[in-house]
Amino acid sequence: MRKHPELLVVECTESQLRQYTDAAAAYRHYLDALKEAGEVRGSMYWRTSKGKRYLIRTSATGAQHSLGPDSADNRAIHERFMARKERAEVTLRARKDKLEEMRKLNRVFQVGRTPAIVVDLLSALHGAGIAEQFLVVGTHAMYAYEAACGVRVDGGALATRDLDLLFDTRQRLSFVTTMARRHESLIGVLRNADSSFRVLDEQKQTAVNADGFEVDIIRRQARDEDPHPLAMSDDEEDFWAVQVDSGNRLVSSRPFRQMVVDTRGRMALMHTIHPLDFAAVKERLGVSPSREAIKAPKDLLQASVARHLWDAYLRHTHGPALGAEQAADRGGASPASG
Repeated sequence: MRKHPELLVVECTESQLRQYTDAAAAYRHYLDALKEAGEVRGSMYWRTSKGKRYLIRTSATGAQHSLGPDSADNRAIHERFMARKERAEVTLRARKDKLEEMRKLNRVFQVGRTPAIVVDLLSALHGAGIAEQFLVVGTHAMYAYEAACGVRVDGGALATRDLDLLFDTRQRLSFVTTMARRHESLIGVLRNADSSFRVLDEQKQTAVNADGFEVDIIRRQARDEDPHPLAMSDDEEDFWAVQVDSGNRLVSSRPFRQMVVDTRGRMALMHTIHPLDFAAVKERLGVSPSREAIKAPKDLLQASVARHLWDAYLRHTHGPALGAEQAADRGGASPASG
């Protein structure tokens, strides 16, 4: 017997909703400060060579280049940079303090539900500058939807021990450039969250940590200029992304971003797909003859819950419900956009 989705959803308390709203604002301000601080990483200083003074710009990695000899313009550049850097550092420290205050309050009000390892992994991707190249497309996306709605979904619809990350091959150049600049592999980024992660020899798309939590790196079916097979770096211990049948559909889905909170009160931004696109994919999986029988009922359950969350909580705040493709899936007509 299939459960009615509305019976699987419990609304958060007013105090939890207020705290989440305050925490989300603090987190946005923190991300803004982090971006500003990133733009003034490194330093500027004066170096004397052969009797002349030159303005030197150093990057965060230690690379140096000269901005030219001492001049009124370069002195102004130096003063503006150092003043901006000091302001950015002061602001970032204050925003970090505020974020820590919000983390503690999140715990007090029991705001967080997302597994701690998921928030750690999302934070690691963001810290490496590659978060936007990956989408959370499996069960864990439900945490973003319930956070956006201010509700709690029954744990039976959320239980899983693996995180599915869809790599957007259309952004491969940006990904490769960032990783080359950092001299890091994807598995290395994940180990910043948990050093015990190892890629399986027999399943190079999967890494598992000491607690048995898995991360799968998936991709769309190779097309256009997509490389195939796809190694995520030159590191022999790194992932090889695996093609999935639903990959093309997933990568073409509408984006959905939401702050999620873990049980410790820590926060991270989850990049995932629109709940209706999630529901459409799950519905197709749930009726696919090739789907494992044990997984199909959960697929259909998650699809019905995602649609309920959209209809009951998100439709009025997140714009048009359906595009042409999604409307066709439900046997309806495409609404006007706007």
